[in-house]
Parts: sequence; C-alpha cells; structure tokens
Amino acid sequence: MEFNEAKNKFVQTWGALGSQWGINKTMAQIHALLMVASEPLSMEDIMEELMISRGNASMNLRGLIDWGIVYKEYKAGERKEFFTAEKDLDELAVKISQERSKRELKPALKILKEVSSIEDIQSSEARHFVEQTTKLHDFVLKADNVLDKITEYKDNWLTKLVLKIMK
Repeated sequence: MEFNEAKNKFVQTWGALGSQWGINKTMAQIHALLMVASEPLSMEDIMEELMISRGNASMNLRGLIDWGIVYKEYKAGERKEFFTAEKDLDELAVKISQERSKRELKPALKILKEVSSIEDIQSSEARHFVEQTTKLHDFVLKADNVLDKITEYKDNWLTKLVLKIMK
C-alpha cells in the first residue's frame, strides 16, 4: 500500500468511527487528517484534501477546537491560520472522555434524577419505575465518577499503570 492510499484509508476509517465517540464523519476526518499530518495544515489544505466546503471545514474545525483536541497555530509571515491536532494519545483519550461525559453522561444523570424523583408512586408500576431509574442513575453516576477520577488523576502513577495495563 502506498502512502497516499494508506493515509486516505486511515482518514476515511477514522471518519466512519467518529460517530462512535459523538462527532460527525467530516469532523472525525478532519481530526484524522490533522492527527497524522507532520506539519500544521491551513483550512485550504483541509478543504482540498477532503474535498469539502469552507463552511463545512470552518464549522467542524470550530467544533474540534471546542472539544480541545485541535489547536490553531500561527506561522511567522503567514496570514492564514493553521491547525494541528493533539498528538498525545493519552491526552486525546482524556479530552474525549471529559467531553463525552459533559455532553452525554451529565445530561442523562440530570434526567434520571428528575424522573426517579416522582412523588406519585401509588401503583406497583410507578414504584418499579422509580426503583429501576434510581438504580440506573446510581450506576451512571458511578461510571461518571470513575471516568472523572481517571481523567483527574491522569498524571498519577497508579492511573498511568492502570492505563498501561488496559493497553
């Protein structure tokens, strides 16, 4: 396999996997392209490589910057903005985990807390509902707390050991 073919296959595959961690295909493709680029790329480079519009590139770059996994860079003597991705895979995993928790787990916890706090539990069906949603809330809360601890203590030697073992 030649370099360009391998790079294209990686970018396309990473794009398809993007939906698994909460972003759209184009956003994931831009991230993949920046992650394997040896130098920061301009928006025009990204548009040309992925054959996407300026608006699409701009919107998705802004989203990646909001996630904290893509950064703007400036080159001396250049008026264009350049972009680079987080290259440290451990840091990338932490940032994605934190963002997914904020976007998915925290809102789910809020809803589960709300629905498990109903007062009208006269029927056995309502009691069962409250019991199950309370259990689900507690489980999601534990998972979110574990995720918080892992990302909070990423510099901790024990966490590094656990992450290394998981690899």
